[in-house]
Amino acid sequence: MLDQIKSRYILKKIFSNIKEEMQLSLVKYNNKIKDRLNIDLIDYKYLNERYFIGEINGKGEEFNILNDELIFKGDYINGKRTGYGKEYYEKEKIKYEGEYLNGKRNGKGKEYYINGNIKFEGIYLLGLKYEGKGYDIDGNILYELEDGKGYIKELDNYGFIIFEGEYPNGKGKEYLFDKNIKFEGDFINEIKWNGKGYDVNKNIIYELKNGRGYIKELDYFGNLIYEGDYIYGKRNGRGKEYYNDKIIFDGLFLYNYRNSGKEYINDELEFEGKYLFSKKWDGKGYDKNGNIIYELNNGNGKVKEYLYNKLIFEGEYLNGKRWKGKEYNGYGRLKFEGEYLNGKRNGRGKEYNLFGDLIFEGEYLNGQKNGKYK
Repeated sequence: MLDQIKSRYILKKIFSNIKEEMQLSLVKYNNKIKDRLNIDLIDYKYLNERYFIGEINGKGEEFNILNDELIFKGDYINGKRTGYGKEYYEKEKIKYEGEYLNGKRNGKGKEYYINGNIKFEGIYLLGLKYEGKGYDIDGNILYELEDGKGYIKELDNYGFIIFEGEYPNGKGKEYLFDKNIKFEGDFINEIKWNGKGYDVNKNIIYELKNGRGYIKELDYFGNLIYEGDYIYGKRNGRGKEYYNDKIIFDGLFLYNYRNSGKEYINDELEFEGKYLFSKKWDGKGYDKNGNIIYELNNGNGKVKEYLYNKLIFEGEYLNGKRWKGKEYNGYGRLKFEGEYLNGKRNGRGKEYNLFGDLIFEGEYLNGQKNGKYK
């Protein structure tokens, strides 16, 4: 184990050097966040992909920065996950439960598929699997790790293979649908490092060297979803996002998040401005004729939200979160209208069924029906 820890320490030193510039950018970014939100980042801390509410020494919870879903609940020391905790998929389905140290999985733990079956059970070291067994979605053993090394196979939540190779460093392959190779090459601590990316027709579409390159990301079925700059496992720099072969965003990325740029709906400009963790923050929204129809200033003002080019919310933001407005389902029908607090339904509201019929009218608290209602 000592040799393993030494090798991890060497890798950590390498990564600390190559990430210095990126870390400096994040520090500057967090300072901007603090100024914009006028909040104490100890009690309400924005992190790389989440925000934290709780005690820096004691119990706390972390939430997804984009949809406010709970993603972790457990023990903290000095603001980092240390002790026992649980990670969650959406709607509080357990993704992992076990021990942590300094923010990383460390010690005994279990990882789960979204259906509740065990995906991996064993010991973690510095955030990576160290010893234990991996299972398929039906509970059959797929692989075993000893002393932090082994040849593994990773499946998605539907049971399809998405990766196989040497773990955590060495040769490996990522897959698209029906075992088409998506990427093949060298990995360092699970990050694509040197190698080539392929489309569904086995054509080379990009190449990485030393963790950097201009890549084309494909979804599971081989559709283009991103092309642009890539640095050490993240979208960093200029890039474009796509949906159904149509561009939906063109601009700058920082740590996988939209930072500034233009957003499109059916090839027409819908928003131009700055983002905070991929959420619209400063800028202007347009209609099909190019007329300004809403404007955001430091996360405050009127806004429209889209998912896969479908309108899902229109209303007002307060500090970058929903305050008043209307929600829509995937068919364009009204789903909810009312008041919000910190992005969740709070106060008076009305709820509608799939056909647009009113089914509830009353008060909400933290997203749940509460108090007087009809």
